[in-house]
Amino acid sequence: MRVVIQRVSRACVEVGPKVVGQIADGLLVLLGITHGDTEADADKLVENIVKLRIFEDEEGKMNESVSDIGGGILVVSQFTLYADCSKGTRPGFGGAAKPEEAEPLYNYFVQKCIDTQLHVEEGEFGEHMTLDFVNDGPVTIVLDT
Repeated sequence: MRVVIQRVSRACVEVGPKVVGQIADGLLVLLGITHGDTEADADKLVENIVKLRIFEDEEGKMNESVSDIGGGILVVSQFTLYADCSKGTRPGFGGAAKPEEAEPLYNYFVQKCIDTQLHVEEGEFGEHMTLDFVNDGPVTIVLDT
């Protein structure tokens, strides 16, 4: 499992003209799933994400987590995180789990985020989505299981 986490002041995901998820201050989490990923991997990532201290405290130091600030999480599936460009300029996606393997784990991941009692929104798995967000900092973190 691989996530790209962006600290955002706002984030919105649309499918066609319809907004399907949006948050204010919080984390945009782009989630990629590969072969052999498990619910234990999802559990570990969610625990790390909600405790990741990347928000500024009153002294301007990154000491606060999304939980500490009461922020939101917007989860978007992104198989392209497993792109392989080692053989040229057209990426291969063989490292990404097939949709029938990835979707249940994506749903599990989202539910684990919801279980944290934070405000959680999500994109639509397998759909063409448009993201609109403001990366605050900019702060971008990559976590891999």
